[in-house]
Amino acid sequence: MMMSENKKVVLAYSGGLDTSVIIPWLKEKYDYDVIAVCVNVGQGDELEGIEEKALKSGASKVYVEDVVEEFVTNYIFPTLKAGAIYEDKYLLGTSFARPLIAKKLVDIALAEGAEAICHGATGKGNDQVRFELAIKALAPELKVIAPWREWEFKSREDEIEYAQKKGIPVPVTKEKPYSMDRNLWHLSHEGGDLEDPWNEPKDDLYMMIVPPTQAPDEPEYVEIDFKEGIPYKVNGVEYGPVELIKVLNEIAGRNGVGIADIVENRLVGMKSRGVYETPAGTVLYIAHRELERLTLDKQTMRFKDMVAHKYAELVYDGMWFTTLREALDAFVDVTQKNVTGTVRLKLYKGSCTPAGAKSPYSLYSQEFATFGEDQVYNQKDAEGFINIFGLPLKIRALMEKGKAK
Repeated sequence: MMMSENKKVVLAYSGGLDTSVIIPWLKEKYDYDVIAVCVNVGQGDELEGIEEKALKSGASKVYVEDVVEEFVTNYIFPTLKAGAIYEDKYLLGTSFARPLIAKKLVDIALAEGAEAICHGATGKGNDQVRFELAIKALAPELKVIAPWREWEFKSREDEIEYAQKKGIPVPVTKEKPYSMDRNLWHLSHEGGDLEDPWNEPKDDLYMMIVPPTQAPDEPEYVEIDFKEGIPYKVNGVEYGPVELIKVLNEIAGRNGVGIADIVENRLVGMKSRGVYETPAGTVLYIAHRELERLTLDKQTMRFKDMVAHKYAELVYDGMWFTTLREALDAFVDVTQKNVTGTVRLKLYKGSCTPAGAKSPYSLYSQEFATFGEDQVYNQKDAEGFINIFGLPLKIRALMEKGKAK
């Protein structure tokens, strides 16, 4: 389709109501040619017919970019190796997808000579920050347009009415009660009855995971092989990065594993309640951590725990394209040189527990740790160690006794 001579804007397009309405709104308010860009990070059937839908909504051009493998290799796996979990529960599924999507938007905007990038994130959420920080880091000359911060619509009904006036196809289906975000790694649910933290999630909420009470009555065991912190085999079969996650999503999902229900602290200052389905991710994090317990020394593990917290915070806050995140990756990569081996896990009705681990780089020595007779450890050596280790306690106690006289 021929482009006009109008200025261009690149829109992060999902095919939903919001971004479909944004297309004519941008043309009307700014007189832009709208280039719709859908970035495939593993949304599945949500992408069916998306190009036609964007054109019918008024887009001048449409890109559908498949970046699923890049998503796994350059975003998921580094975060997994870091052990980064936001507030001890959230495996960052939406958080690290946004900088990759923004990167693709920037690439296309620069190639097309666009002057602006537009996103459909609301003014209450984290995603607006993640998109815009990435754009600032990669192409600060580009203008950013965030319709939710300036347009006149106050509700879904307002958007539907506008869409009908503009002749935009709006599917007449029963409205889903939840706001959802899906990619290969996870599926998030917010809104509806979940806005009250007292409400337990309903069983029909879950789409990737079988409700734990409905999972099989017998446990399932799975073995995962890692090489330098990266998973590459499941049950002895080698897979590519994307296929490995798909396989584990299926295995963990059918056993009810990977549900996280969290009231989290958003970057914008409020708390929000979300329910996340992350089946493969949950299994991989538990397996990876178990292998680290075998292969990392105490001081490295302790310091890496601090790095993991900071890394999670950076990812959640949209600070992916920063020197600090790159520097932390360099540290993490050094720690992972010996994180090679196999972990066996037991999956049962929502639980995932380690059931064995082995590594050629294991720092565990049965000869040293045994309660039986050994030839390598002189128990008498412990006396001198305890005397020195406890010396500060002894000195303090003597001081206190001296004061009491």
